[in-house]
Amino acid sequence: MAKRDGTVYTAFMENTIRILEENGITYECIRHPAVYTIAEMTELHLPHTETVAKNLFLRDDKKRNYYLLTVRQDLHADLKKIRQFLACRPLGFASEADLGHYLGLSAGEVTPLGLLNDAERKVTLIMDTYFRDGMIGVHPNTNTATVFMKCSDLTDLIAKRGNRVIFMDAGSVCGGGPAL
Repeated sequence: MAKRDGTVYTAFMENTIRILEENGITYECIRHPAVYTIAEMTELHLPHTETVAKNLFLRDDKKRNYYLLTVRQDLHADLKKIRQFLACRPLGFASEADLGHYLGLSAGEVTPLGLLNDAERKVTLIMDTYFRDGMIGVHPNTNTATVFMKCSDLTDLIAKRGNRVIFMDAGSVCGGGPAL
Protein backbone atom coordinates (compact mmCIF):
# COMPACT_ATOMS: atom_id res chain seq x y z
CA MET A 1 0.00 0.00 0.00
CA ALA A 2 1.36 3.39 -0.93
CA LYS A 3 2.14 5.84 1.85
CA ARG A 4 -0.67 8.25 2.48
CA ASP A 5 -0.24 11.99 2.39
CA GLY A 6 -1.11 14.18 5.38
CA THR A 7 -4.64 14.84 4.10
CA VAL A 8 -5.52 11.16 3.97
CA TYR A 9 -3.89 10.52 7.37
CA THR A 10 -6.10 13.24 8.84
CA ALA A 11 -9.22 11.82 7.17
CA PHE A 12 -8.47 8.30 8.48
CA MET A 13 -7.99 9.64 12.00
CA GLU A 14 -11.06 11.88 11.84
CA ASN A 15 -13.20 8.97 10.64
CA THR A 16 -11.91 6.79 13.49
CA ILE A 17 -12.56 9.53 16.06
CA ARG A 18 -16.06 10.02 14.60
CA ILE A 19 -16.80 6.31 15.09
CA LEU A 20 -15.57 6.47 18.71
CA GLU A 21 -17.80 9.47 19.38
CA GLU A 22 -20.83 7.94 17.63
CA ASN A 23 -20.46 4.95 19.94
CA GLY A 24 -20.18 7.11 23.07
CA ILE A 25 -16.58 6.08 23.75
CA THR A 26 -14.57 8.38 25.99
CA TYR A 27 -10.99 8.81 24.78
CA GLU A 28 -7.95 11.05 24.94
CA CYS A 29 -6.15 11.69 21.63
CA ILE A 30 -2.56 12.91 21.54
CA ARG A 31 -1.02 13.93 18.23
CA HIS A 32 2.70 13.37 17.74
CA PRO A 33 5.31 12.87 15.00
CA ALA A 34 4.97 9.67 12.98
CA VAL A 35 6.34 6.62 14.82
CA TYR A 36 6.99 3.17 13.42
CA THR A 37 8.24 1.18 16.42
CA ILE A 38 7.63 0.81 20.15
CA ALA A 39 11.12 2.28 20.73
CA GLU A 40 10.06 5.45 18.88
CA MET A 41 6.82 5.57 20.89
CA THR A 42 8.80 5.37 24.12
CA GLU A 43 10.96 8.32 23.06
CA LEU A 44 7.82 10.50 22.85
CA HIS A 45 7.33 10.30 26.64
CA LEU A 46 3.55 10.22 26.29
CA PRO A 47 1.39 10.00 29.40
CA HIS A 48 0.03 6.55 30.26
CA THR A 49 3.04 4.82 28.64
CA GLU A 50 2.27 1.60 30.50
CA THR A 51 -0.95 1.33 28.48
CA VAL A 52 0.64 1.69 25.03
CA ALA A 53 0.16 -1.59 23.16
CA LYS A 54 2.36 -3.46 20.70
CA ASN A 55 0.35 -4.68 17.69
CA LEU A 56 1.36 -7.42 15.28
CA PHE A 57 -0.56 -8.46 12.16
CA LEU A 58 -0.32 -12.25 11.76
CA ARG A 59 -1.63 -14.93 9.43
CA ASP A 60 -1.55 -18.69 9.27
CA ASP A 61 0.71 -20.44 6.77
CA LYS A 62 -2.16 -21.02 4.32
CA LYS A 63 -3.30 -17.37 4.51
CA ARG A 64 -6.78 -18.50 5.54
CA ASN A 65 -6.87 -16.90 8.97
CA TYR A 66 -5.61 -13.47 9.99
CA TYR A 67 -5.02 -12.19 13.51
CA LEU A 68 -4.21 -8.85 15.03
CA LEU A 69 -2.24 -9.51 18.22
CA THR A 70 -2.31 -6.72 20.81
CA VAL A 71 0.06 -7.20 23.76
CA ARG A 72 2.04 -5.25 26.34
CA GLN A 73 4.77 -3.26 24.65
CA ASP A 74 7.53 -5.00 26.62
CA LEU A 75 6.44 -8.55 25.80
CA HIS A 76 8.06 -10.91 23.32
CA ALA A 77 5.40 -12.53 21.14
CA ASP A 78 6.25 -16.21 20.80
CA LEU A 79 4.38 -17.27 17.65
CA LYS A 80 4.77 -21.00 18.37
CA LYS A 81 3.17 -20.63 21.79
CA ILE A 82 0.44 -18.38 20.40
CA ARG A 83 -0.23 -21.05 17.77
CA GLN A 84 -0.65 -23.62 20.54
CA PHE A 85 -3.04 -21.31 22.39
CA LEU A 86 -5.14 -20.79 19.24
CA ALA A 87 -4.85 -24.45 18.13
CA CYS A 88 -4.23 -23.23 14.59
CA ARG A 89 -1.83 -23.76 11.72
CA PRO A 90 1.70 -22.26 11.95
CA LEU A 91 1.73 -18.46 12.26
CA GLY A 92 3.84 -15.85 10.54
CA PHE A 93 3.74 -12.13 9.94
CA ALA A 94 1.23 -11.00 7.32
CA SER A 95 2.55 -9.00 4.38
CA GLU A 96 2.18 -5.25 4.06
CA ALA A 97 -0.08 -5.98 1.06
CA ASP A 98 -2.40 -8.01 3.31
CA LEU A 99 -2.25 -5.26 5.95
CA GLY A 100 -3.41 -2.76 3.33
CA HIS A 101 -6.05 -5.10 1.89
CA TYR A 102 -7.74 -6.12 5.14
CA LEU A 103 -7.12 -3.16 7.45
CA GLY A 104 -6.34 -0.27 5.08
CA LEU A 105 -3.07 0.36 6.95
CA SER A 106 0.65 0.54 6.19
CA ALA A 107 3.61 -0.77 8.19
CA GLY A 108 4.00 1.18 11.42
CA GLU A 109 0.26 1.88 11.69
CA VAL A 110 -0.94 -1.50 12.95
CA THR A 111 -3.76 -0.96 15.45
CA PRO A 112 -6.88 -2.77 16.64
CA LEU A 113 -8.83 0.22 15.34
CA GLY A 114 -7.79 -0.95 11.86
CA LEU A 115 -10.42 -3.66 12.26
CA LEU A 116 -12.98 -0.89 11.69
CA ASN A 117 -11.78 -1.07 8.04
CA ASP A 118 -12.10 -4.88 7.78
CA ALA A 119 -15.12 -5.11 5.47
CA GLU A 120 -14.77 -8.90 5.22
CA ARG A 121 -14.56 -9.37 9.03
CA LYS A 122 -11.65 -11.69 8.28
CA VAL A 123 -9.31 -10.59 11.10
CA THR A 124 -9.58 -11.89 14.66
CA LEU A 125 -8.38 -9.60 17.45
CA ILE A 126 -6.27 -11.35 20.09
CA MET A 127 -6.16 -8.98 23.06
CA ASP A 128 -3.77 -9.41 25.98
CA THR A 129 -5.71 -9.78 29.25
CA TYR A 130 -3.20 -7.28 30.69
CA PHE A 131 -5.41 -4.53 29.21
CA ARG A 132 -8.83 -6.09 29.88
CA ASP A 133 -9.89 -4.06 32.91
CA GLY A 134 -7.96 -0.89 32.22
CA MET A 135 -6.87 1.61 29.63
CA ILE A 136 -5.11 0.96 26.33
CA GLY A 137 -3.21 3.28 24.01
CA VAL A 138 -3.38 2.60 20.26
CA HIS A 139 -3.06 4.51 17.00
CA PRO A 140 -6.33 5.88 15.52
CA ASN A 141 -5.53 4.40 12.07
CA THR A 142 -2.54 6.69 11.65
CA ASN A 143 0.83 6.60 13.39
CA THR A 144 0.78 10.35 13.98
CA ALA A 145 -1.47 10.12 17.03
CA THR A 146 -2.33 7.82 19.92
CA VAL A 147 -5.74 7.41 21.52
CA PHE A 148 -6.17 6.24 25.08
CA MET A 149 -9.48 4.58 26.00
CA LYS A 150 -10.92 1.77 28.07
CA CYS A 151 -9.93 -1.57 26.60
CA SER A 152 -13.48 -2.83 27.13
CA ASP A 153 -14.80 0.01 24.94
CA LEU A 154 -12.34 -0.95 22.21
CA THR A 155 -13.06 -4.69 22.28
CA ASP A 156 -16.83 -4.13 22.51
CA LEU A 157 -16.67 -1.84 19.46
CA ILE A 158 -14.66 -4.36 17.45
CA ALA A 159 -17.01 -7.23 18.41
CA LYS A 160 -20.08 -5.10 17.69
CA ARG A 161 -18.78 -4.50 14.16
CA GLY A 162 -18.51 -8.26 13.58
CA ASN A 163 -14.88 -9.23 14.20
CA ARG A 164 -14.06 -12.03 16.60
CA VAL A 165 -12.28 -10.96 19.81
CA ILE A 166 -10.22 -13.41 21.88
CA PHE A 167 -8.57 -12.56 25.18
CA MET A 168 -5.22 -14.22 25.89
CA ASP A 169 -2.96 -13.93 28.94
CA ALA A 170 0.08 -13.14 26.80
CA GLY A 171 2.39 -13.07 29.82
CA SER A 172 1.53 -16.71 30.56
CA VAL A 173 1.25 -17.93 26.98
CA CYS A 174 4.48 -16.29 25.82
CA GLY A 175 6.42 -16.83 29.04
CA GLY A 176 6.30 -13.21 30.21
CA GLY A 177 9.80 -12.42 28.97
CA PRO A 178 10.80 -9.00 27.72
CA ALA A 179 10.55 -8.06 24.06
CA LEU A 180 13.53 -8.85 21.90
